[in-house]
Amino acid sequence: MGFLDDVVGSLGGRQSQGGIFDMVLNLMNSSNVGGLAGLVQMFANKGFSEVVNSWVSTGQNLPISADQIKQVLGSEQISSLASGFGLSPDNLSGALADLLPKVVDGLTPEGKVPDAGGLDEGIEQLKKSLLG
Repeated sequence: MGFLDDVVGSLGGRQSQGGIFDMVLNLMNSSNVGGLAGLVQMFANKGFSEVVNSWVSTGQNLPISADQIKQVLGSEQISSLASGFGLSPDNLSGALADLLPKVVDGLTPEGKVPDAGGLDEGIEQLKKSLLG
């Protein structure tokens, strides 16, 4: 069973694998976030530079908690995303705590945030590796 299978299973199987992954991509591309670079900056601005930089770098990913995800993204955004998926904010922030490090890591294989063209290519490769 793949990682997204685990996430979907932990959410009670309510969402498709692609739906969860697409939600993360939509979050990154929202006007509140501003893409992968904006997401990295959001985490840095909230005091999680070391954590988010570990996801970007080629080394081991540091963990993040569901509560820390809420601190960075804000309770309002978490609640809005959760309601769109019929989930509790706690379940969604827990899933994001598991998924975001892997997505950021997968989109930054060379240890740096790619430009827009490289990011599009990285998204397609990551979809194939996570979704099979």
